[in-house]
Amino acid sequence: LDFGTYSFKVRIKQLYLKKGPGGITYRIPALIYLQHVKTFLAFAEKRTSPADHDAKILVMRRGTRKKMDLFSSEKEWLEGLELQSATLRDYCPMNPCPVYEKNSKTVFLFFICVLGNTTEKWQICTGENKTRLCYVTSGDNGQTWSEVRDLTESVIGETIHNWATFAVGPGHGVQLENGRLIIPAYAYYIPCRCFSYPIPYTVHPRALSIYSEDEGRTWCLGKMLSKHSCECEMAEIIDHEGRSHLYCNARHTSYRWEALSGDSAGGTPPSGCQGSVIGFPAPKHDTQTWLLFMHPTSTTGRSDMGVYLNRSPLHSSKWEEPKIIHTGPSGYSDLAYNGDKGTFSGLMECGKETELENAFVTFTFNDVTQIGGRKKMD
Repeated sequence: LDFGTYSFKVRIKQLYLKKGPGGITYRIPALIYLQHVKTFLAFAEKRTSPADHDAKILVMRRGTRKKMDLFSSEKEWLEGLELQSATLRDYCPMNPCPVYEKNSKTVFLFFICVLGNTTEKWQICTGENKTRLCYVTSGDNGQTWSEVRDLTESVIGETIHNWATFAVGPGHGVQLENGRLIIPAYAYYIPCRCFSYPIPYTVHPRALSIYSEDEGRTWCLGKMLSKHSCECEMAEIIDHEGRSHLYCNARHTSYRWEALSGDSAGGTPPSGCQGSVIGFPAPKHDTQTWLLFMHPTSTTGRSDMGVYLNRSPLHSSKWEEPKIIHTGPSGYSDLAYNGDKGTFSGLMECGKETELENAFVTFTFNDVTQIGGRKKMD
């Protein structure tokens, strides 16, 4: 693939193709890197069409790094695995959202299950929530998975009657330095009803978190953002005094919201699609953490996937011009920090004619810190 004029070491690997037998489509990528075993876990939804309500099962591929040098050898990707336990009977699993708990060495894969072919729009219009909050776990780095656990009653409880529907992520969760596990989520909040139905045009999404303080044994609901905000990801920012801040980057119709724990939200471009954000150790500057954000860069549609760097993540105005990873149709994505030698990976929807393929990409810290904006990685 020719990505333009910038000679960066970007490697593309197609993991899930646009269509398989019977019109099978793979969408909604999620990626996590297990540094202790140098293994990637790449998740997606397997659908019978591109439509959300045609999601059938979650799938996963494991990829291992054969050598320490990320670019000296190909990665070994195993065949795709259908996660048979990650579902409820008569429900469709959606929105994979993995997080790794380092103390127990457990991968938690959160997702939602939606009854039958119920659409998000129908739930918003009727106020009848047909969605469940679920997860499965793996103690062997994604080789096998537990039976599903439904957390809807224990975590959401009666609050669900105020939600038309909800979802997690999609994308990855995060474990903070203090051990807290964070799963990004959003819910369509119903402020009032008339004869049990939501008043039209009053139901809007708000981002929130689901978190655990005890290595994933119990889970709780975090507070909602006060502003309208949808699909989101979160990252931890450590400032120059060593204080921790939880950062949220959320989708909105015409812009994106950024929010810090204990702070009000502010708007920042771009908009129109899900995006992915990660924090990583800063080599210098006034914080210990920098942020990297992946999102289509075009202002007219889902096209030209790029990565944005923020060297002062406590300030939303500090985002630099993006470096283009893929020129052409682009969609959802998920980022991972590889933890050594300043390398990053991403799983993204992209293609030549449509964005409905899932590709794995790798690049370095130096790639995104080159002088000049909107450069293209080659």
